[in-house]
Amino acid sequence: MSPKLQVFKSILVLVLFLSFHESKAQSDPIGEKRVTGTIAIKNATITTAPGKTIQNGTILIKNGLIEAVGTNVTIPKEAQVISADSLFIYPGFIDGASNAGVGKPTEPEKPSDFNPANPSDELAGITPWRNVVDNYDYKNNQVYEWRKSGFTIAQLIPEGGMIPGKTAIVVFGNSTSTNILSQNSAMVVKFQGARGGARVYPGTPLGIMAKFRDVYKNAELASRHSKLFASNSGLNRPEINKTYEALYPVVDNNIPVLFKVSDDLEIRRALSLQKENGFKLILAGVHDVEKVTNEIISAKAFVLLPLLLPDDKVTKAKTEDLTEEMQARTKRVQEAYQNNLKQAASLEAAGIPFGFTSMDAKSGDTFKNLRLMVENGLTENTALAALTINAANILGIQKFAGTLEKGKLANMVILTGPFLGEDTQVKHVIADGFMFDYEVKPKKNGNGEKNGNNGAVAINGFWEYTADTPAGSSSGTLEIKKEGDGYSGTITYDNPDGGGKASSEMKNISLSGSSISFSFDVAANGMALDVNVTGEVNGDQISGNLSLSEFGSFPMNATKKPISF
Repeated sequence: MSPKLQVFKSILVLVLFLSFHESKAQSDPIGEKRVTGTIAIKNATITTAPGKTIQNGTILIKNGLIEAVGTNVTIPKEAQVISADSLFIYPGFIDGASNAGVGKPTEPEKPSDFNPANPSDELAGITPWRNVVDNYDYKNNQVYEWRKSGFTIAQLIPEGGMIPGKTAIVVFGNSTSTNILSQNSAMVVKFQGARGGARVYPGTPLGIMAKFRDVYKNAELASRHSKLFASNSGLNRPEINKTYEALYPVVDNNIPVLFKVSDDLEIRRALSLQKENGFKLILAGVHDVEKVTNEIISAKAFVLLPLLLPDDKVTKAKTEDLTEEMQARTKRVQEAYQNNLKQAASLEAAGIPFGFTSMDAKSGDTFKNLRLMVENGLTENTALAALTINAANILGIQKFAGTLEKGKLANMVILTGPFLGEDTQVKHVIADGFMFDYEVKPKKNGNGEKNGNNGAVAINGFWEYTADTPAGSSSGTLEIKKEGDGYSGTITYDNPDGGGKASSEMKNISLSGSSISFSFDVAANGMALDVNVTGEVNGDQISGNLSLSEFGSFPMNATKKPISF
């Protein structure tokens, strides 16, 4: 048994909490219900595509495909009928660039005669032959979390250096399947230097650009030589180079380059390389996009906008007592924050179709951040398009995804209200013909209070949790304090090394509406494990989901005690 597994088993009882306490009869978050027969979902408000909505409609699904959509759908006798009164159905969301469930590949060791000025391709971060699915865990809790937010398809991007490898497109279906829709759908490139920093070439942005040009041109020459050798006699045999060979689909314009960029300067650098070499380009993670919209249009580049938005604490900062220099700095940060919220509207105004990427974002913030973008000028139809048909077009999967039409995959999200409604929640997700059910929390009443909650959400206080897991039963406490606009806290648990209770600081405590999230570290047998928690607060109860490294998520309940600070 590996040391990690031993540690995990020793603390499994101790840290599993904040998860779903409903039985499978009420909820099926693991999607064991396969839509293999014929199912009719009727009396729903169905948005088949942005701006196209059917009232009191029926959607007929057979063997995981959409058979019919409309108001006059004939329902076969053998169909299972599901009444969806008051529910709203939309195409399943598509993530343009995701690292959900993607782990880091094993890096090679440096040889004794390592030359930082001329490293091997692997040590230079140039590994275009790597396939992201080799390091993808489809049972990872991140997949569960993003599906719970309505995402059914994602393009996975590999971890690594400047050219980390090939992407793959997967569906977030049942964990018994690999769920792969296509491989080698794009080549990822980053302005990320080799291991060892600037001392190892290429370790700077300009060095990366120079190295990319060199690799790309050599790949072009190798591809041309290979084709000539295959069609003519009397030519020397070409040397096979796995780096150049992996780039043949790019130089032949069969797949795009997905450039991960962070600001307008990196966007310009990527556009410059695209203009020189003529490859198809996807810009992922763009910021300051309003400065380069004309250049993007000219290059016919695709854009994936981050779902991640910056922290808004700076917008509430008091500047009266600050120095003039600090006031000016705070003002610049506030302006940058506002510009970030307006990026999506800026792309829409410029007529640039875009999708979204979940890179570095939190799944629980999806709807909140989309509403912020809409409040800052983005239309709801364009927001929905970015999540569905635009993303499908960018990934080249529009023939079977992005809209709800006959013959397309039965990927859809079923909501309790209109898309981006303040109280709207995800009730069901159908992905790859598997239905996933989720718990729906009480809505707010006319006084802004949650029904059954008797007031606004308050997490500060003393909580006790208990957990029943395959390893046994355990209990502990959460102690949360309100500090200004934020929170601090401490969690206790049975010490995995023995000797009673241990405690850890609760980090990054966040409360958005009724959604709580935080992380903490557990030390056991000389190892440190990072635990991430997301949950829902309902009065004096918390339920949610916990992610523990590669071991997935596990259930528990927490109850607030009548002690305040």
